[in-house]
Amino acid sequence: MIQPAARVQTGAEATLSPADFRAIAGMLYADAGIHLPESKASLVYSRLAKRLRTLNLESFRDYCDLVASEAGREERAEMLSALTTNVTRFFRERHHFDHLEREVLPGLLAHARAGGKARLWSAACSTGQEAYSIALSILAVDPQAPRYDVKVLATDIDQRVVAEARAGLYRASALADVPADQRQRHFAPQGEDFVAGADLRALVAFRVLNLNADWPMRGRFDAILCRNVAIYFDDATQCALWSRFARQLAPGGWLYIGHSERVNGPATAHLAPAGVTAYRLKGASHA
Repeated sequence: MIQPAARVQTGAEATLSPADFRAIAGMLYADAGIHLPESKASLVYSRLAKRLRTLNLESFRDYCDLVASEAGREERAEMLSALTTNVTRFFRERHHFDHLEREVLPGLLAHARAGGKARLWSAACSTGQEAYSIALSILAVDPQAPRYDVKVLATDIDQRVVAEARAGLYRASALADVPADQRQRHFAPQGEDFVAGADLRALVAFRVLNLNADWPMRGRFDAILCRNVAIYFDDATQCALWSRFARQLAPGGWLYIGHSERVNGPATAHLAPAGVTAYRLKGASHA
């Protein structure tokens, strides 16, 4: 059972009651498909206590009433941003990018050079490091790629991190895992920080997208990276997501997922394991 959280000074003392937690967890699940077990009550408390202070609210009940109302739509987006985890870095789980560069991109880029197109999707891109890492891999295989019909779609549910990703501005420490020659070629100094260069920006398009809502994309993708995201969903939501990804892949397309995730449910009939947390669509079939 949820225990009452420690109290936070907001002008009055506030506690996160079990009913408040259930209301917040229910809204997060309805909006984003994210499952919050009772063990996350302390996390919810610590992250949203700051919002109570900012809004000068005296109780979590007042906060729940606000975000459940039409007038609280903007704050509900703030709540989502506060409760979602945005852990990322350049070339995180490097083996996926090695696989892309070795097994996937040479054929895709040859197809693009011959007049075809290549489409990749960074689903849940956070602050952009994954999407720009894909672009860096593309440029490592073919520096002329921006001249062809090659695009990386990068999406995230959190409009705040999408704006940060689109800005493409990173501290020097964030580029530690980017090879020195790529840092020099594709990032420009801007004060004490570095900004993504023109070739990277030409390859990547950032959009706000909820993975558990409608997807506006009509075309299919040659590769999709959705890593360390499904772990926040319950089993039913995970199964539905894997099947949607299978339908969104081009024949023979690739899906890369997080190190602690596994494709399950109906999608296993269509996605075959093909490497470390990598799956490939079987033939031309779709889930």
